[in-house]
Amino acid sequence: MKSFILVTLFAFAAATTYKAAEYKAPKYETPKYETPKYEEVTYAPQPYSFGYDVQDKESYNDFEHNEKSDYNVVTGSYRVVLPDSRVQIVTYKADANGYTADVKYEGEAKYPEYAEPQSKADASYSAPSYKASEYQKPAYVAPAYNAPSYKEPEYKTTAYPTPAYPTPSYTTPSYTTPTYTTPSTPLTPTPAYSTPAFNAPAVYPKY
Repeated sequence: MKSFILVTLFAFAAATTYKAAEYKAPKYETPKYETPKYEEVTYAPQPYSFGYDVQDKESYNDFEHNEKSDYNVVTGSYRVVLPDSRVQIVTYKADANGYTADVKYEGEAKYPEYAEPQSKADASYSAPSYKASEYQKPAYVAPAYNAPSYKEPEYKTTAYPTPAYPTPSYTTPSYTTPTYTTPSTPLTPTPAYSTPAFNAPAVYPKY
């Protein structure tokens, strides 16, 4: 009993003196990224000049473009043939004050009426005549086939004798009715019981 009490007290003391472990949350420092620096490169304006022209009769393209520039002023012109056969000429200039253009037209607008093309068929043309081909119907001689003659086979019917089965004769069995004799007296005799004689005592004892 004492040992049980000591074990209980020891277990209780151990349970009360135990201290749970303490864990500190780790600290993470946010990484620092330096914003990349992009240096904007600017170039000083440079003089240039170009020119080109296109003349394609199949696609009805006919235009020309020329342009040149010094450090500050851009001048140029372009020419294009319009669908109404006029030529549009644009001369432009762009500087610090803005863009200005001078538009001119050469020629007169033409709108030809649509005329359906007429075929130059020869009136004396006669339709060709074709002679129908003459085909002779081939003559085929029908082949003569002789019908084959077959002799019917003769089969003899097999004669089977009819079997004779004798009728079986059954004798009816005769049963004799059994006779039972009723007994006049029971087989077991009835026992005879005699009434016992009991003599009552004259005086009953007192207790």
